[in-house]
Amino acid sequence: MRFRFFVLLILFLPITPVLSLPVLSQNPGQFPRNPNLTANPDHEDETRAKIEKDMAKKANREREAQLHRDTDNLLKLATELKQYVDKSNENTLSLDVVKKAEEIEKLAHSVKEKMKAN
Repeated sequence: MRFRFFVLLILFLPITPVLSLPVLSQNPGQFPRNPNLTANPDHEDETRAKIEKDMAKKANREREAQLHRDTDNLLKLATELKQYVDKSNENTLSLDVVKKAEEIEKLAHSVKEKMKAN
């Protein structure tokens, strides 16, 4: 019986290291990496660039919408100013006219700065 054990041991001993090589090649405590799940720097850069481009487009659309609202408001204020001036005479300048002109000036400056931001 002992003889059989030693024969089997001698036969299987050279095979054991060959069978254990794949296990030893892996890092302990880590799973083998899946190439589909690993981080791809080029893909991350493309994704980041796409997100930044989308955000820039959205900001541009919002800025354009604000410009439309401001120019509509500017037209309304200019029309009101025209009406105030038409109602006044050469000897009187209403305080409302001065305030309206200042409001138009501020809004016009804001519109100009938003247009420059492009």
